Amino acid sequence: MTKELTEKVAIVTGGAAGIGRAIVDTFVAEDARVVIADIDTELGAAVAAEYGPEVTFVPTDVANSDQVRELVAVTVQRFGGLHIMVNNAGIPADMHTSLLEDPLEDFQRLMAVDLLGVMLGTKHAAAHMADNGGGSVINTTSIGGIRAGRGQVVYRAAKAGVNHFTKCAAIDLAEHGIRVNSIAPGAIPTAILGNTMSRMPDKESAVRELRDAIKTIRPLQRDGTAADIAQAAVYFAGDRSAYVTGTILPIDGGIVAGHAMNSFAEIEDAYAPARSA
Repeated sequence: MTKELTEKVAIVTGGAAGIGRAIVDTFVAEDARVVIADIDTELGAAVAAEYGPEVTFVPTDVANSDQVRELVAVTVQRFGGLHIMVNNAGIPADMHTSLLEDPLEDFQRLMAVDLLGVMLGTKHAAAHMADNGGGSVINTTSIGGIRAGRGQVVYRAAKAGVNHFTKCAAIDLAEHGIRVNSIAPGAIPTAILGNTMSRMPDKESAVRELRDAIKTIRPLQRDGTAADIAQAAVYFAGDRSAYVTGTILPIDGGIVAGHAMNSFAEIEDAYAPARSA
């Protein structure tokens, strides 16, 4: 590690597990002081306790504006400032094979967490950064917000909203020295994919088949990891990206670039087992 984030203070929402936890790990290794924000109070407190005084936990529902405002205030009070805001918290949508079968019953909560939560985190962090020399806002989106596809229409729409909001906020906040960028993970083995298939009769099999299908069409054949996402977050958080804003960076093994198959028929065949699960 090169200690890129020495003297930097960061908030990582959804930082108790998955990609968020990997970002916390990497930021700490790069010498940042970190506030973990999460709705899982037990896990969040336990994770923070593993690091010592340079990491603290603040229970936060990112869809609640007052709680996000208080999160920023507590961070500034605890560590003396805020330089990096990672809007990572998100929830999945249930997997449906067709829009016609999707009751859209999770729309309100998913939009509140996955889109409004990003907007609130950006707004309240930027309110401090604008008066204190600027900073970096990093949003976790998804390749599902870049590429259209069947299933999970609410999730895809929310993440597409994050992508467009990122660009708008980057333009809006540039005059204050605040950079806003997004990371778009793809095919990262975290618990979120399993959660999308919680209603399927054989969730484990469906998850395995979908991951196999994704691997078939992914140009890079090695599996992505949460650590890959964390390294991208370090880049956006540090000085190497001082001239970078409004960027949506896919970390997906090349899926967005194009499928590693010869025909759309092959792609349909690859996805068929997961769709029928």
